[in-house]
This record gives sequence, structure tokens and C-alpha cells, in this order.
Amino acid sequence: MWLLLVTSVISAFGGAHGLFGKLGPENPEANMNVSQMITYWGYPSEEYEVVTEDGYILGVYRIPYGKNNSENIDAGYDVWLGNSRGNTWSRKNVYYSPDSVEFWAFSFDEMAKYDLPATIDFIVQKTGQEKIHYVGHSQGTTIGFIAFSTNPALAKKIKTFYALAPVATVKYTESPFKKISLIPTFLFKVIFSNKMFLPHNYFDQFLGSEVCSREVLDLLCSNALFIFCGFDKKNLNVSRFDVYLGHNPAGTSTQDLLHWAQIARSGKFQAFNWGSPFQNMLRYNQKTPPYYNVSAMTVPIAVWNGGHDILADPRDVAMLLPKLSNLLYHKEIPPYNHLDFIWAMDAPQEVYNEIVTMMAED
Repeated sequence: MWLLLVTSVISAFGGAHGLFGKLGPENPEANMNVSQMITYWGYPSEEYEVVTEDGYILGVYRIPYGKNNSENIDAGYDVWLGNSRGNTWSRKNVYYSPDSVEFWAFSFDEMAKYDLPATIDFIVQKTGQEKIHYVGHSQGTTIGFIAFSTNPALAKKIKTFYALAPVATVKYTESPFKKISLIPTFLFKVIFSNKMFLPHNYFDQFLGSEVCSREVLDLLCSNALFIFCGFDKKNLNVSRFDVYLGHNPAGTSTQDLLHWAQIARSGKFQAFNWGSPFQNMLRYNQKTPPYYNVSAMTVPIAVWNGGHDILADPRDVAMLLPKLSNLLYHKEIPPYNHLDFIWAMDAPQEVYNEIVTMMAED
């Protein structure tokens, strides 16, 4: 029945060129894995598996140097692409199957405590470098704030922390995601299960290649995206929708989203509440989840945030900035939403070139 339904929908869209417009050109990266995408753009690629202290196997990808073709200009850095447990590229564990509830019993707490240290230690050992630059976006900044403020040995291995759309508190977020925080925990697990949240699937691929690539429907897809992340239509390359939806969302645990719901309710940056004083005592040796003290982080940091970002709201960022004891640079880009830092057409001019310049000066 589902196959019949999907086939009917595809046929409907396929025969409606006059109404919805022609398909945009197909981008081959929509169906590639990470290594294939790197190679497709002419860069060397290496792939590794990093095992965390608690048994998660993380996919880590490396671009060891720039293009050999001298006509192509790039900075030539040794670039490593990390992944957190539970996403498309890191869904394995030494002890647990991803079909089990135990596999998904984590939030960004564990990503900061285990995933980031394991990845950074692996890179440092592999390259022989004493220190590396760390670039994080969204939750990638969250785990950086936690790891570098609670793990001094790890913090010493970071030259500079480049934080894009940083998230610590979400007190002022206006995204519809905040409405989820109003759902009681027991009901939340009934609705979303107690395992995986937003895994990537065939329907995402279908939306990108057959729906959002239509000349008329790309506006609908853009607005659906902006409702959750903030509006900035002029910066979104709609011809790349098939690539974006070909890989996103990549999935996380329901517990991770529950953790964000807790932080939205409290307005505080703290560890996951396991639901009872007894459970919290077992994990934290105290009855309530500990707060994360961002001020304890001494790693040099540069921050970029967006004026139209409704996830990393400018008011939350304003609360964060005074707590950063070694803030090197801050730039707010008024029209930027949450995803502009990775997808905006002018991101190289607004963000990336500045990062490369700062790295070169270090």
C-alpha cells in the first residue's frame, strides 16, 4: 500500500510540469557518501573509525591537504570532519545494537564527555600536532562549550574555537521546536519513541529530488525550512535542495531533543535531568543536574551569530558573550538565520574567509 501511494505521488509530480515547473538540475552529491563528495570536488579523502570510551564508533573524515591543481585556490589546511553518535555516519556501538533502547540513551552531554574528546585525541595522535583549530556550528558549539569548560586537558589541545550560531541557553528561541518543550516527558516518548529522532530516510531524498527541485515548489520548501530556522530567502541556493535533503536531517536520539526541551523550560545551561533525584545522584553525585559554567572555558574563541536566527536567538547569544573569558572576536550578521552559516551563498565572504585569515595569523 505504501509503495502504491509513493508511486502515485511520484507520478502526480512527474506529470505536473505545467503546474509546478520543471525539475532543477540534479546534483550528484545528493546520493553520495562523505568520502565520495570530497573526492567529487577534487580533494583527497581519508576515512577513519574512532571508538569512544563508552563504545560508540564514530565516522571521522579527513581532507589531508588542498587540491593539487594550482589553478584552484584554497588554503591547503588539514581538515577533519567529525560526527556525533547516532547520526547517519556514526550509528554503531561495540556493545549495543542501534535497534536497542540502550544505544539511544544519550544526549549532547555524552557527545561532549566522550565523542569530542575521542575525536580530538585521535586527530592529535594521528597528525602529531599539539593543538588544533575547532570549528563548531549549533550543537557543535554546545558540546565545545561543555567539553572545553569541564575538561582542561582537552582544552589545552585547542588553539582557537570558532563558534557559528552558538547555542548554550535557548531561553528566547522562537522556533516551533520550543513548543515541544511543553509536552510532558512520558507523552514525548510515546509520540517520538525513546530511540531515534529525525533519522534520514527515503522520504527526505524524495522531497529533495522530486519535490523541492520544482521551480514553484522550492518557495514552499524554503518557507518550511525558514519557519524552524529563521528567514533569509535571498541567501538560499534552492538549486541545491536535493543535496541538502539528501543528507539532512541526519538523526539523533529522542533523549537529545528531551535535553533541549529541559533547557528551553529552565532557561539554564545544565546537564540532562534523568527524571528523579535517585537517578541524578547515580550519575552526578547530586540530586539535580549540574550547571555548565561557560566562564570556566579559557580557550580563545571567535563568535558569529545571525540576527534572524530563531534557534540561536540574538538575545541568548547576548547572554552568552559576557561569560566568554577569552573572546577574540564577535560578529553578528543581521540577515542570517541558523543554517546560513553552512548554506548561505555569501557565507565565504561573511564568515569563512575571516576564519581562514584568523587561522593564518595564529
